[in-house]
Amino acid sequence: MKITEHIASSAGKTLFSFEILPPLKGQNIQSIFDAIDPLMDFNPAFIDVTYHREEYEYMERENGLLEKRIVRKRPGTVGICAAIQNKYKADAVPHILCGGFNSEDTENFLIDLDFLGIDNVVALRGDAVKSELYFRAEKNGHAYARDLVRQIAAMNRGVYLDEDSEYCSATNFCVGVAGYPEKHMEAASFSQDIHHLKKKVEAGADYIITQMFFDNQKFFDFVKVCRAEGITIPIIPGIKPLVAQSQLSTIPHRFKVDIPNDLVLEVARARNNSAVREIGVEWAISQCRELVEFGVPILHFYSMGKSTHVKKVAAEIF
Repeated sequence: MKITEHIASSAGKTLFSFEILPPLKGQNIQSIFDAIDPLMDFNPAFIDVTYHREEYEYMERENGLLEKRIVRKRPGTVGICAAIQNKYKADAVPHILCGGFNSEDTENFLIDLDFLGIDNVVALRGDAVKSELYFRAEKNGHAYARDLVRQIAAMNRGVYLDEDSEYCSATNFCVGVAGYPEKHMEAASFSQDIHHLKKKVEAGADYIITQMFFDNQKFFDFVKVCRAEGITIPIIPGIKPLVAQSQLSTIPHRFKVDIPNDLVLEVARARNNSAVREIGVEWAISQCRELVEFGVPILHFYSMGKSTHVKKVAAEIF
């Protein structure tokens, strides 16, 4: 079932969803099931599964030269989505990236998803690999998420890369894209970032999921600007409870989001991380209550593979 169909059939009720990470290579899927099981009580509209592109390592050979080796630390996105849909009968939504894919790779990835009966994808550019300062597209790949969305939209019309193919079956993907209430870290300005978001919508995006934020006013302002710019598709807020004092520095650094001063002071005064978790959960509950009152279609939680704190928040909201 498409995300937009979930929203349309909810009769205005705010729905629940969450995101998980594939396990590290060598770990089995039970760790994923252990993280999902406690959250199924809240009837998630969908479960996002992130995709992690390759990284490069340089191994020294016997002759002293360095050999570049590709490693993928969290494989399994497609298999996990298939397992989720089989085990839980819930909609699994894989992330698909520009990074690490050329256009043919993308097409084949989407064909596999279509064969598995997966109706939804989240189309992202992805980050640069650690060995590169800036994102670099693959040869014959996409440099921007809007181009990836455009390819998915073309396949939804039955248009494939091989123009000589006949009788191509049209796919039927519902396409999500990312939005940034505090602007993408690489955007020159907030206005430029909204311009790029609108291009993704014009290319065929069906809904937006935002980066995490801790100040609801920034989300409200973001929605207002989007609507003023003619972006009418559903906008789903992304929520993450703080769980450790170290996140006061790691989250702003990694995700380029602000943490409100009131929350910073509370966390900084906490005697230990157990107290931080209580503060973070209460803050997220307050955020969610206000967002539900605002009328958001879905509350989407970044679980990072751990469900305990998301469950505490969801139990107070749903």
